[in-house]
Amino acid sequence: MNLIARLADVPASLVMRTRAPDHSVFVSNDTADHPYDVGLCFRLNEKLYCHGVLEQGELVVEDAQHDPRWADNDDMEHGMSFYVGYPLYWPDGSVFGTICVLDSKRNRRALMFREGLKEFARVIEADLKLLVEADRRVQLERQLQESLDQLETRVEERTAELEEANIALRVLLQSVERSRDDYDQNIMRQIKGVVAPTFAKLRSRVAGNDAALVYLDILEENLRSITASMTDEKRDVFEQLTPSEQDIAQMIMRGQTTKDIAQVLSREPSTIEFHRNNIRKKLGLRKTGQNLRSKLLSLQ
Repeated sequence: MNLIARLADVPASLVMRTRAPDHSVFVSNDTADHPYDVGLCFRLNEKLYCHGVLEQGELVVEDAQHDPRWADNDDMEHGMSFYVGYPLYWPDGSVFGTICVLDSKRNRRALMFREGLKEFARVIEADLKLLVEADRRVQLERQLQESLDQLETRVEERTAELEEANIALRVLLQSVERSRDDYDQNIMRQIKGVVAPTFAKLRSRVAGNDAALVYLDILEENLRSITASMTDEKRDVFEQLTPSEQDIAQMIMRGQTTKDIAQVLSREPSTIEFHRNNIRKKLGLRKTGQNLRSKLLSLQ
């Protein structure tokens, strides 16, 4: 406003703020030879220069004393008979106020400066646009922060829920583990108390029958493997073998030779060798030189 006052050579250069129905001095030049202090308020009416600006979009009054419409306007109380003003708008088109220059006499230099005053009006409107954009960004940042806070709260709540679920799951798993242990122990008690005593009687009945004794030994070992729980690797391997191969594999694990196994199973040694080769192939031992019995025992 000081720059405009110097360029237009006027005593008063003002930006007026409109909040209908009031109209007040928002910014003024700081010279002491005008009566327009910041905050001075007027009521919008037809006798106010700025009212004409807001109606027409531009107002030039060269000498209000000789203009019937403006001869008795409110600013004449201060002797301001010369006026040039333009409206100021917010980016959305609503009225912010006006920018104007005033003098107590016809001011030819101020008349020539009208285009310059319009440019200053555009500068102010550009600043208003920046203010609106800055405020919009502040609001967006606030909304984003609120969203982040809400998300953090949801994450914390979800984390707490998952922790509770994990605790409940651990308790459940412990309960299942205890139930399984109880079940296993019950099976073991029944095998030891009911099944195992029968083996002694069977041995006395099949005494002298080597093949029957071998199968009886295998049966006992299988029962022991049930109570001792077979490893996953051993289970996977035995599932690949045929029933005959499973019998031969268990006899190999007991340290029996091909000849012994052939005698027990009433098969030719060549047949047993055929099955041994199949077992080695399924265990991935072909051409490795690794001992078959050692490999089977390592699965225990």
